Amino acid sequence: MENILAPAPSRAHWRSYIRATTVMFWAVHVAAVVGVAYVGVSWRGVGLAVAAYFIRMFVVTAAYHRYFSHRAFKTSRAFQFVLALGAQSAAQRGVLWWASHHRSHHKHSDTERDVHSAKLRGFWYSHLGWLMRPDWNGTDEGLVSDLARYPELRFLDRMEIQMLPTVALAVAFLIIGGLPALVWGYFVSTVLLWHGCFSINSVAHVFGRKRYATGDESRNNWLLALATTGEGWHNNHHHYQSSANQGFRWWEIDVTYYLLRLMAAVGLVWDLRRPPREVVEDTLPVEPVGIPAGSTS
Repeated sequence: MENILAPAPSRAHWRSYIRATTVMFWAVHVAAVVGVAYVGVSWRGVGLAVAAYFIRMFVVTAAYHRYFSHRAFKTSRAFQFVLALGAQSAAQRGVLWWASHHRSHHKHSDTERDVHSAKLRGFWYSHLGWLMRPDWNGTDEGLVSDLARYPELRFLDRMEIQMLPTVALAVAFLIIGGLPALVWGYFVSTVLLWHGCFSINSVAHVFGRKRYATGDESRNNWLLALATTGEGWHNNHHHYQSSANQGFRWWEIDVTYYLLRLMAAVGLVWDLRRPPREVVEDTLPVEPVGIPAGSTS
């Protein structure tokens, strides 16, 4: 599939936003609001939502982004499958779809072929408008051939399978904690998770500082980094994409990287990639965009 950016939507195209996935997306928002109104606000509920949000955010950043999209570390085939299941519990489509579109974004960042350029399409289109459109339903397997060779990942990426991990998570919350756990642990945390992740495409390309001349509008935003367990160091990331750490300085908090270090200490992952000192200091040209081979053993 050729990922060519669709024309900017106009009022004449409003019907293209009304699809089953769009209805489901907003239904989750409604369920979160109505659910909170029904079960009530409590410290236990808020605590559950916050905990579920940060745990799931780590899985999204470590799995969808740093592993499947950028191969920033290595792991076993078995744990690769676990990462895929965990990532898809975030209800952000399959790992092949996610990685394909993200790699396309880096390849064409802030050009006419960027799937969600805030510079060219506006803040809200980059935040969630592009997801509402049917233009990006497909997966360009040519961009993820290193992942598509695994039949289990192709299976999880099938349209009828993609939502099973997130449905299973919702059911688990309901069984373990009843309706309040479903509302706060699943619906509220999912809405927060979505917009936290989407903010990297929008906020991190509009607000913040540009340390490196990356040729696009990627920016570092410390507040966003705290909210997304390290993803807010986005200009750093665009400067050196294959790094397991996105906070390049010691004061740039990157919780995802800290947890990956812990996972490496117990042998779940290994070979965490870090940017060379010359790259951090911007005295050496960065490596070309590419996917390192041999990410599993």
